[in-house]
Amino acid sequence: MGSYIVTGTAGFIGNKVAEQLLDAGHRVHGIDNVNDAYDVRLKEWRMRRLDGREGYAFHRIDLCDRPALARVFDEAGAVDAVINLAARAGVRQSVEDPWVYVDTNATGSLNLLEEMRHRGIGKYMLASTSSLYGEHNEMPYGETADTNRALSPYAASKKAAEAMAYTYHYLYDIDVSVCRYFTVYGPAGRPDMSLFRFVQWIFEGKPLLLYGDGSQSRDFTYVDDIARGTILATDKKVGYEIFNLGSDEPTVLMDVIRYIEEKIGQEAVFEHQERHPADVLHTWANIDKAKSELGWQSKTSWREGIDNLIEWYRENRDWTSQIKT
Repeated sequence: MGSYIVTGTAGFIGNKVAEQLLDAGHRVHGIDNVNDAYDVRLKEWRMRRLDGREGYAFHRIDLCDRPALARVFDEAGAVDAVINLAARAGVRQSVEDPWVYVDTNATGSLNLLEEMRHRGIGKYMLASTSSLYGEHNEMPYGETADTNRALSPYAASKKAAEAMAYTYHYLYDIDVSVCRYFTVYGPAGRPDMSLFRFVQWIFEGKPLLLYGDGSQSRDFTYVDDIARGTILATDKKVGYEIFNLGSDEPTVLMDVIRYIEEKIGQEAVFEHQERHPADVLHTWANIDKAKSELGWQSKTSWREGIDNLIEWYRENRDWTSQIKT
């Protein structure tokens, strides 16, 4: 049985990673500041899934609060790995308020690495993003592609976190796995992500805000698959390595919308707007490295995943219908 510190356990991916670790019999010290970046009812729903589980301890702190963070590490004691899934996410929002993205994504990561260095914790897993690949690289994106042309403060803050993780690997021999996620979705997902929004807007007859003409595509990846890949990357000694975690099946947004319409039995009412300059047209992961080195690939088709999302939304519609999107 292992012991892990997992940050962001009230968040979408962090909650699922903690759940899978607990299911496997491990101990988890979860960290989250439960901020109001989006409706906290989603975070509370996720947190209830972990409350009272054997082997789980929750700490409501901010990663930028170094004394509080030190106390969590003191309480956790011997730790096999730190899995950093706490982040301010969202491309467009980061353009409006870049400072909070640097605070959480860059400084927060540094604070974790400092605690690890002082305590001799040897394994760090950093959640990163496909947003680093921008628009200038050929698809499918490989891990060695150029990531020096970030199109948003969000992507830039994640690049900073990756660079700092390498520095601590080099200086202090911390083993680092970086996972770059591609458009994660599923039940209880973030309400600023397209699939949650599309499901809500079509269910409730609200205007469906579509940036551009809907021909852009995304490598949608189901949250359970992402969590499984994250744990595999954490448990492998790699030195310093980056792994793409994506479905390797880019899907056109309009095809997704038509499928949701069909499953719900209601047509979308479109409201078109110009594409945001921070948004990329297409994403597509090359996952050969994750396949060969981690034995991982996505198992959930986008149709199956959307079915699960729609069913979850329907079961919780009394409050999910009220979520601001």
